[in-house]
Amino acid sequence: MRAVGIKILKNRLSEYVRIASNGETVLVTDRDKVVAELTPPQPGRAPGPSDALFADLIRKGLVTPARRPGRPLPPRNPVMKFEDLMKDLAKSRADR
Repeated sequence: MRAVGIKILKNRLSEYVRIASNGETVLVTDRDKVVAELTPPQPGRAPGPSDALFADLIRKGLVTPARRPGRPLPPRNPVMKFEDLMKDLAKSRADR
């Protein structure tokens, strides 16, 4: 485990990211107080950032994955006819 000050970390970020990616934890300090940790990815972490963010949202319960991935969504019934929608829009814009 290593410790590094914010100023040095900023100047040599690539080096410390490489150290963390090789499995070592880097403690980030500010005035000799630990304020953050730079750690290697956890074993279950997805390889891509978007996959990882999506996995975190699923874990937190904010997103529910599709039950049948790869299948298209069923068609939706329109709420109203297009002509009625345009008339409603024109009426709401007439007030301006």
